[in-house]
Amino acid sequence: MARDPKNARRDLLIKGLLLCFIGLLVLLSPMVIRAPGFSEAVGGSSVVGWFALVLGIAFVAQWLARRNRP
Repeated sequence: MARDPKNARRDLLIKGLLLCFIGLLVLLSPMVIRAPGFSEAVGGSSVVGWFALVLGIAFVAQWLARRNRP
């Protein structure tokens, strides 16, 4: 079944924004968390945070590139 291009573009934007949010959350949470053990565990996952942030930015960039196409 063919998907509607508008819905596919909207889904791309939603995925991109969610990934950016998750990436920022993972990267910034060690500064806010007070429990030392949990802060270290989350701080060790900074690679995952950066990956999510970069992937989210890529999805949003794709959405911006496809936004003006018919």
